[in-house]
Amino acid sequence: MPTYRYLALSPDGRRQRDVLQAESERQARQLLHERGLFPRRLALVRGADAPGRSAGRGRLDTTSLALLTRQLATLIDAGIPLSDALDALTRQAERQRERALLLAVGNRVREGHSLADSLKPHASFDLLYRSLVAAGERTGRLALVLERLADHLERVQAQRQKARTALVYPLVLAGVSLAVVSGLMTWVVPRLAQQFERSDMALPWLTRLMIALSHLMLSLGPWLLALLLLGLPLALRVLRRPAPRARLDALLLRLPRLGELIRLLDTGRLTRTLAILTRSGIALLEALRVSRDTLGNHGMREAVALIEQRVESGVSLHRAMQESGRFSPSLLHMVASGEASGTLDSMLERIADAQESTFNRRVDMALALFEPLMILVMGAVVLTVVLAILLPIMQLNGSVAL
Repeated sequence: MPTYRYLALSPDGRRQRDVLQAESERQARQLLHERGLFPRRLALVRGADAPGRSAGRGRLDTTSLALLTRQLATLIDAGIPLSDALDALTRQAERQRERALLLAVGNRVREGHSLADSLKPHASFDLLYRSLVAAGERTGRLALVLERLADHLERVQAQRQKARTALVYPLVLAGVSLAVVSGLMTWVVPRLAQQFERSDMALPWLTRLMIALSHLMLSLGPWLLALLLLGLPLALRVLRRPAPRARLDALLLRLPRLGELIRLLDTGRLTRTLAILTRSGIALLEALRVSRDTLGNHGMREAVALIEQRVESGVSLHRAMQESGRFSPSLLHMVASGEASGTLDSMLERIADAQESTFNRRVDMALALFEPLMILVMGAVVLTVVLAILLPIMQLNGSVAL
């Protein structure tokens, strides 16, 4: 049944935005009138009927998707049919985008499509999500697979938040420091320089250096700011292309500390995803293909592509990982042990826990060291500017006293 997005007025004049199902636009207007609403705008949600198009504008965020997945798992585990579970989630959805998406998925399920096929037209559900749902439907363990998927999404969101905090906090601190120094150099120093010039006194070399830097910032500052505002979007656009992004990712992997953090992060993602997929009954080769798309670094994705080729040719997983040269000896030993004992999924999960724990510990250590270091650098810069200002004042006071 088609889904319509509407804007209507209630009897007291309030605007209401929502979605509803109806056979036609005329029936949708009639349903709104029966609810006491006066429709102002009515539009068909194309994702509900046209394959390949996504219902709603944009994707659901990871937190909402994890909550939705866990609720669906709970309803299915309670014995509620899939279509009824989707209807229940649709009725309780608070956001219009989420409600439209659930309506579209529910319509395709009622038409006889599998849940995995019903999720395919929507950008909110990536290849990993759909592969796990398909495996759950195939093995009859959909509720269990959805529960694992919700755990995975929550873990991914927590890890993203950790990485975002690690990047945002230093950037904010550096930005504030740069703003303070720029204010001193472009507002305080020029005004004091005018006073010093009127006194015709010989200025200390530090003061002359600060005045010269201040003049340089005043003359070139607007141009540098304009270059930054124009160059940053252009650089981001260039980095969306595969070749420049691959070169940047290769450079990041070679950096001493940052490269190690990137490897830890992507290795944790790879092993966690492989553990979930293989435990859900997906073949190792297919699991490698799906896991490759979850990695952020192009060099790590190329390594997994090489592993996939070697595994397809009959090489064991730990041997293929060793040939890629991207993984530590301890990790390779654990993978080999898991393959030999038939507990590869459990061993991969243990590896993922260890990688994520190491990543979190090193990020915390870096943040703990960065804050005092930034404060020291900021204090040194401000002290230099203050000394450049105070030295001529002290010299002037000394000459007056004499």
